[in-house]
Amino acid sequence: MSDIPTIEFTITNDNLDTGLRGYPVGTCETSYVDPQEGVSYVGYPIAELAFSPAEDIIHLLFNKSLPTDAERKGVADDIAERSEVSAEALEAIAAMPMSGHPMDLFCAAIQILGMTGKTDDYYEDALNLVARIPTALAVIFRQREGWGERIPSEPSRGYVNNFVHMLGMPGGDEAALTRLLSVYYNLHADHGGGNLSTFTGRAVASGLADMYRSMASGMNALAGPRHGMANQDAFKMVREVDTEDPEVAYQTLKQRLADGGLIFGFGHAVLRQEDPRAKVQLGVGEELCPDDHWFKAVKAVREGGIRALKENPKVSNPYPNVDLISGSLVNALGFTDPDYYTTLFGWSRISGIGAQIVDERTRARNGRGVAIYRPRYIPINQPQRSIDG
Repeated sequence: MSDIPTIEFTITNDNLDTGLRGYPVGTCETSYVDPQEGVSYVGYPIAELAFSPAEDIIHLLFNKSLPTDAERKGVADDIAERSEVSAEALEAIAAMPMSGHPMDLFCAAIQILGMTGKTDDYYEDALNLVARIPTALAVIFRQREGWGERIPSEPSRGYVNNFVHMLGMPGGDEAALTRLLSVYYNLHADHGGGNLSTFTGRAVASGLADMYRSMASGMNALAGPRHGMANQDAFKMVREVDTEDPEVAYQTLKQRLADGGLIFGFGHAVLRQEDPRAKVQLGVGEELCPDDHWFKAVKAVREGGIRALKENPKVSNPYPNVDLISGSLVNALGFTDPDYYTTLFGWSRISGIGAQIVDERTRARNGRGVAIYRPRYIPINQPQRSIDG
């Protein structure tokens, strides 16, 4: 790693019980979130990468450079070679109780892939997981939705198109789905080092847990409604507002706030401008589903929500984030059950979390790896006591 800049940071009581918000604990080479410019991957603004092949993003996160044409082919060939999932794993994934939430199934599938194909090399296991998780997720979708038998993988199609092919969504437009999920993948692949799922994955790996256990832990963190499941809750909110009129959306959301309710899909822990990823998604929506009712509704919510939140002086960022719009887009192209939305997020984020775990375990501290995470907690309300007294 390059030299780390000197940072001075004073901890006060105000920093306690704030979720380590803003407290520096490590370094990150894959991505960065600037309060004004938004997320970038290895220095490249996300808007410039949004329409790249997913193979480019995978190469960039793991190798810290965009691939040449030859390297891009090498990434595709490598994913294809790694992508075969054992029959034992496929049977175990298909045998899970499909009444469970898709994120529970997704996390369990990661562990199953680890039980049936682990190498105990962080780099190899990270790339194997990137290559194999589309097959596992497609099995979950098809089994849970009753879409029929598993569709064999055809990795020569390319990373995202092969996933769409294996999904085999009834009535789905394969070209449009591939276009949407390619952008979706790129926009969600990484997001700095401090988000909960990435931090959790890195922290679990610091105890030398393998890639699969660490990633499953990170994905369980992603499943919370204040993190990755926010996209699910944001679309549910759009459905509740259910209007294409920005004025009606404004009045509805204003009342929602007055009643103590939450407005999902707005604001950001770091950003103080509208999320560039949300702007990209708006453009994709105008391209793929401009006449869809829920896409029109989410545009009304976007406009009305900004107005309503700007009226609250306590809100530092009244602008939409990536979660507001993504649900309407995937819904328009056939993913009508919001319970699946976080699994798509998780599928995308595996490459970023995987690359960060590899960096932390194999590159940090001159290859020694980051020490096991062991934050200090301050004891309170614990008077000295005696059983006898």
